[in-house]
Amino acid sequence: MEIPVMSNILNKNDENAAALNAMLTSRGIFTVNLLGSPGCGKTSLLEQTVRLLKNEHTLAVIEGDLYTSKDADRLAEYGTPVVQINTRGGCHLDASMVKAALAKLDLATIDILIIENVGNLVCPAEFNVGEHAKVVVLSITEGEDKPLKYPLIFRQSEAIILNKIDLLPYTSFDMDAAICDIRGLNPQASLLQTSCRTGDGLTAWIEWLKTRASQTRRQANTI
Repeated sequence: MEIPVMSNILNKNDENAAALNAMLTSRGIFTVNLLGSPGCGKTSLLEQTVRLLKNEHTLAVIEGDLYTSKDADRLAEYGTPVVQINTRGGCHLDASMVKAALAKLDLATIDILIIENVGNLVCPAEFNVGEHAKVVVLSITEGEDKPLKYPLIFRQSEAIILNKIDLLPYTSFDMDAAICDIRGLNPQASLLQTSCRTGDGLTAWIEWLKTRASQTRRQANTI
C-alpha cells in the first residue's frame, strides 16, 4: 500500500506546484528551488546573490529549515524580504508550504524568488514547489562521488554549482571526474564553479539568474 499512497501524495503536490508555477509566471517572477546538502553553501550563495543583484532586481527568499530561523536572519540583514518555513523534522518543502509562504510576500514588487529548500540530496528532488528551475549546490568538500550516489537531483537541476572551489588545494576532490559524472547525468545543465569566500565564479551565476529572469518576464508579457 505504500507505493500508491506516495504516488497520490506526489500527484497532488504536482497539481499544486503547477498552479503556483502558472501564477508566478503570469507575474513574471522567476523562481528558483535551491537544493543541496547541509553546509554546502546555499545560504552563503544567497547572501552573495542578494548583494550583487540588489541594485538591479528585487529579490525575495523563502527559507526552508527544520527548526531554526538562523539562515533567514542572516539574509534579512541585507534588507531582503524573507519568509521562514520550519518543517519541524520534515526533510523537504512542498508546494502547499510555499503557497502559504507566498501569502506573506508582496508579489507585485518581486522580480526573482529563491526558495532555499531543506538541506538534503534525496527528498527535495521529488517535490516540485512551483519553481521555474531547480539549482543544486555541491560543495567540493562533500566529494566527487555525490552526483552518481544521488543522481535524481542532478538530473533534474537546470544549473549545477560546484561551490567552495577555494578549498580545492586542501581536498582530494577530483574536479574532472565530478564534471564527467555530472555531464553524463545531465549534459544540458549549466555547470558553474564558485567560491563565496573569494567571489570566483559568482559573475557567471548572476548572469545565469538575470538571463532566466528576463526570459520569465518575456513569457509573462505573452500571457
